[in-house]
Amino acid sequence: MRISKRILVTMFIFLFLLSPSPAYAQETIESPNYRIRFPNLNSGAGIPVSGNYILDSTIGQTAPGQYSSAGYLVRAGFQYIHSIIPFSFSISHIQRNFGTLTVDTPSTLASTLVVSAGGAGGYSVKASENHPLQLADASASIIDTLCDSGPCSESTAQPWTLTTTYGFGFNMSGNDVPADFVGATYFRQFADRSSAETEKTIMSSVEVGTSRTATITYKVNVGSTQEGGTYQNIITFTAIPAY
Repeated sequence: MRISKRILVTMFIFLFLLSPSPAYAQETIESPNYRIRFPNLNSGAGIPVSGNYILDSTIGQTAPGQYSSAGYLVRAGFQYIHSIIPFSFSISHIQRNFGTLTVDTPSTLASTLVVSAGGAGGYSVKASENHPLQLADASASIIDTLCDSGPCSESTAQPWTLTTTYGFGFNMSGNDVPADFVGATYFRQFADRSSAETEKTIMSSVEVGTSRTATITYKVNVGSTQEGGTYQNIITFTAIPAY
C-alpha cells in the first residue's frame, strides 16, 4: 500500500532586540551665551584605515573600555558603536516535501541552521509547530512521534529506530544543540502550539561565535491504517540574540 503524503515546512525568523530608553549622566551645558549638547570633547575617535590595518580608537573620552559585573556588561568608547559580529540567522530550506511515503519505511529530510552572534549573552534558537501534520480539512493527522520506548517529548529526545513506530519528529546535530540529542537516532517532537505547548530551544550558547552550524533532520513514518492524502504543517524558528 502506498500513501501520498506532502509536508510543507515553512520557517519564519523573529529577531527580538530590546532597546531601553537612553540615559545621560550630563545631557546639556548652557549659559546665557552658549549651549553644549552631550558634552564629551574628544581629541580623537573613529576608525582610521590604511592598506594594511583598520584601527578602532577612542582618545580623550571619559573611562573608555569594557567593564563587567555579575549583572551587567558595559562597553564604553566609540570602538563599541559597531558590532564586531553582527547577529544573523539562516536556514538552508524554507520548504520540505517528503513526496509519496511508503508504509513502515521512515523518510528523512534535513536543513542546515547557521547562527552568528556577537552579543555578550550569546543567542538561542527556538522551534515549534502550528499543529501536527494534518490534512487541509483537519480530518486526519500524523501523530507527533513518541519514539520507540521513551516516550520522547518536545523537551526530551529518545531513540527512534523501529520501522513500526510512527509519527513525525526531528533530530539535531552540530554546534550548540541540546545534550539530549545523544546521536543520530535520538528524536524529539516539535512543541505543538495548538495544544498550548511553548516553543523549545534547539540551539543555544552564551558565547560569542561566528557561523555556529547545526543540522536539523525531520523524520516521518506511517502505518497501514494512515488515511491517504496530503499532510502539512508549519514549523516556526525563532532566533534570539542576547546582549
